[in-house]
Amino acid sequence: MDKVRLTLAISDYDHVRDLTSGKVRPEGIELTCLDLPIEEIFFRFTAFREWHVSELSMAKYCSLRAAGDQSLTAIPVFPSRVFRHSSFYVRRDAEIREPADLAGRRVGVPEWAQTAGVYARGLLMHDFGVPLEDVEWVQAGVNEVGREEQVALELPEGVRCTVVVDRSINEMLVAGDLDAALSAHTPDAFAPDGSGPVIRLFPDHERLERQYFGRTGVFPIMHVVALRRDAFDEHPWIAMELLKAFEAAKQRSIARLLEARASRFPLPWGQTRAEEAIALLGELWPYGIEPNRATLEAFLGFCHEQGICGQLLRPEELVPSEVQKEFRI
Repeated sequence: MDKVRLTLAISDYDHVRDLTSGKVRPEGIELTCLDLPIEEIFFRFTAFREWHVSELSMAKYCSLRAAGDQSLTAIPVFPSRVFRHSSFYVRRDAEIREPADLAGRRVGVPEWAQTAGVYARGLLMHDFGVPLEDVEWVQAGVNEVGREEQVALELPEGVRCTVVVDRSINEMLVAGDLDAALSAHTPDAFAPDGSGPVIRLFPDHERLERQYFGRTGVFPIMHVVALRRDAFDEHPWIAMELLKAFEAAKQRSIARLLEARASRFPLPWGQTRAEEAIALLGELWPYGIEPNRATLEAFLGFCHEQGICGQLLRPEELVPSEVQKEFRI
């Protein structure tokens, strides 16, 4: 039988590299792999569906599903995960010392439907008690002008978001026209040593993020692997074979991370930090619905209440039934 030829676009993560390099081969599939910038992958796949399988923003995918778009499905592979207390940036001179100080302020977001912002606004509402309608939201590119939303939105009643096309969030922060920003990307005016005009609201974000996971079990999912519906409909078995291959590549990456005899990553104490993460998280980077149920349910709730998903989705509605269960011997 001839192999099914598929093109996959995904970033160069170590935990997918053995798949994209061909060291791990999905059964019955011949993969052509594209390594492109994340933003380019998202834009081109959302707008033009140029390849069969793609890394995709979790929020954009959920928004499309909730709107009834059946042109895509997904497998429960989550290549990027980042806790988002680190995504709160404020002007040093804005006298914002705690989340409650964001009430009444002008806060920039690169896109309302950026996944990082969904989680950050969820924190703002549920952990810090700041209603979305108490903030004046501004949508613009972080460091470049002209960024636009890529999915349809219906903002909650009382929430206002002004679109600015000719200035960047970074520019407006420096000029004093914004007080803060919620962003996955770092504004150019932020300096890692804290000396710049833009600083993090939570400089000790790792401590807060560890506490957040311990309390909620939520390990924020940023991206998902989506499949064009036409490719899946023609060969439904490719979903499970791709899931198995992504899992095998991930396990090889984790083995490298935990290897004691050689440092596979240019990070001192990398093995120790990995062991600490396993002690906290349990499974280091789980795929599948059930191991991620707490995270998925929280995120889908945030999407619904923030106007990104017009209906409240269940985790099972995100992926086909073929990848929701596995055989047991």
